[in-house]
Amino acid sequence: MKITKVSAVGLRGATPEGGWSEELKEEDCIHTLVFVETDEGVTGTGSVFTNDGLVLAALEVLNPLLIGQSAIEPERVSEWLHQNTFWMGRGGSVTHTISGIDIAMWDILGKVTGQPVGRLLGGRYRERVRPYASLLMDQPAPLRDELQMWKEQGFRAFKMGWGPFGRVSEELDEEIVAAAREVVGDDNQLMVDAGGSDAHWQGRYTWALRCAGMLADYGVDWFEEPLRPDDLEDFIHLRRNTTIPITGGEVLTRRQSFLPFLQQGAFDIVQPDVAKVGGISEERKIGWMAQENGVRLIPHGWNTALGLAADLQLASALADTDLVEYKTGSPYIDEIVVGGWQLDEDGMLAIPDGPGLGIELDMDAVARYS
Repeated sequence: MKITKVSAVGLRGATPEGGWSEELKEEDCIHTLVFVETDEGVTGTGSVFTNDGLVLAALEVLNPLLIGQSAIEPERVSEWLHQNTFWMGRGGSVTHTISGIDIAMWDILGKVTGQPVGRLLGGRYRERVRPYASLLMDQPAPLRDELQMWKEQGFRAFKMGWGPFGRVSEELDEEIVAAAREVVGDDNQLMVDAGGSDAHWQGRYTWALRCAGMLADYGVDWFEEPLRPDDLEDFIHLRRNTTIPITGGEVLTRRQSFLPFLQQGAFDIVQPDVAKVGGISEERKIGWMAQENGVRLIPHGWNTALGLAADLQLASALADTDLVEYKTGSPYIDEIVVGGWQLDEDGMLAIPDGPGLGIELDMDAVARYS
């Protein structure tokens, strides 16, 4: 089975706010769907956390290397693409685009073999996983209302990030956390994301150290991206001098970038994004590296239904991955997949057990947003 065509469409019209300093508009495109077609009529789908113009430009480079390759050898073909584009620089649009191609190829392999991707990755440790509702921070009053709404929807874990946190005052930071803990209760998980990959992030080590102590007092489960994403030494020192788990890694790409953070003890939890890092093939390797270094992998998942589906398959195949990120209120997650997503009475998501990624796109919805 050979690859005959790769196409891409960007999602627009309902792009949710990202919390960025230069805030997103609904018409901005930051998520692109990739379709890999074969000479036997099987098509796989993937997702890229990158603007469609950049993805289409990357495909101009990648297509000569890709067309005619075996469609059922995702790991080999993805590594072939990485190795033959290294001179353009690891990371960025080319690596992001390979991520979507890799996801789509695993989808094809699953469809051809009749197996869910997680089983093809070596086996399923779990059949369901807890999603955490991921939302932007706000002033305490509106934040309370939003957390209450998602709690009533059945979520039992919550992560709030960006917004005014770390950007106004330490007093407001604590007011936000106190309000959130009161709403979600002591029996539910609460995580905090400072958003250190924001443009010109000003949170430094001393702020992060003080803030980590405050978060620990409120029983916060982890402190995400408290520092700029490349501040390796400060991450190492922060983790050594705090009790709250420290997490990060969502903007790193390819496994080589993660090695120093894992080997030198920068993270308790590492958070690669499957739609950026190099796809399922690369994220699985990072998961193995993390396990060898005593670090859990919990995927970053502020993307699309296809990204979520890939995360669920990875969660089934990685022993320590017991949570996935669920971006609340995004039509690109909730509306573009046939049947949508449903939490069970325990606030868990079933991991699809159908062939490939195990989901079917609603192409009318895709057309509406592209």
